[in-house]
Amino acid sequence: MPAYRRFRDVRRFGPVTVGTYHDGRGRTRHTAACSAPGCGFSTDYADRPAAELAARTHRCKP
Repeated sequence: MPAYRRFRDVRRFGPVTVGTYHDGRGRTRHTAACSAPGCGFSTDYADRPAAELAARTHRCKP
């Protein structure tokens, strides 16, 4: 069963979207995910600056 996450404070950096959510243990987590077709980049971070840095420096592989 997939986890339902309600994202807040969502921002886009090019094709990458960064959003904040609370995980199942009540911790605040930050996700950076690329929306380009065929990319598949998605990572979780404990702090917002790390997620935004990953979003700014991400380059999709052709």
